[in-house]
Amino acid sequence: MTSSVPAPNAPDPSAWVVIPLYNEASVIGGVVEELTKHFANIVCVDDGSTDGSAAEARAAGATLVQHPVNLGQGAALQTGIEFALSHPTCEYIVTFDADGQHRIVDALGMLDVARREDVAVVFGSRFLDDRTKPGWMKRVILKTAVWVTNLTTSLKLTDAHNGLRVIRRDAAEHIELRQDRMAHATEIVLELGRTRLPWREYPVELLYTDYSKAKGQSVLNSVNILVDLVVR
Repeated sequence: MTSSVPAPNAPDPSAWVVIPLYNEASVIGGVVEELTKHFANIVCVDDGSTDGSAAEARAAGATLVQHPVNLGQGAALQTGIEFALSHPTCEYIVTFDADGQHRIVDALGMLDVARREDVAVVFGSRFLDDRTKPGWMKRVILKTAVWVTNLTTSLKLTDAHNGLRVIRRDAAEHIELRQDRMAHATEIVLELGRTRLPWREYPVELLYTDYSKAKGQSVLNSVNILVDLVVR
């Protein structure tokens, strides 16, 4: 498996990238610019940002959908999925984080698997190989979240809170997220599992930079994910 991004051909018009966006003005432009080399349609759902994220995303080439107030990542993801599905050209949806922790080469690889193997959902997993270094405490917390998620869904995943996914249109049409915070990651697994459509996991590398940690990839945030999951 190559780790470098392949040279782009014509940007893919049938796979729509959906990015929940909240106060990522310093990085979202670069994320969108790189994605536009490979995808014709990038949808950023600005979830009430106050730092100019919306303008940066639009300037970089994204289609912008805006929430007037902050509703949470789950709500932003639902809005983006509905927007993409409203366009007949959308055959696949790629969910992608705004903070630069996801790798485009992984998204492209997952999309290739979805098409070649005719699977409806490809979940990215940071725990299928040892490239991602989350730290031992974060790993334990996220593994616990996986255990809780697997108890309540029909899918048995190795990574339940990875925002990188490829979802075929027929599966995406069944998504109706009501959890606005991080528990939406379990909710989406539950709803996709209920479709009984074929799925698989794909090994991905998450890039834990100082920036992404400061923006919510800290151990404390992992604890919040687990608490949010159990409480809701």
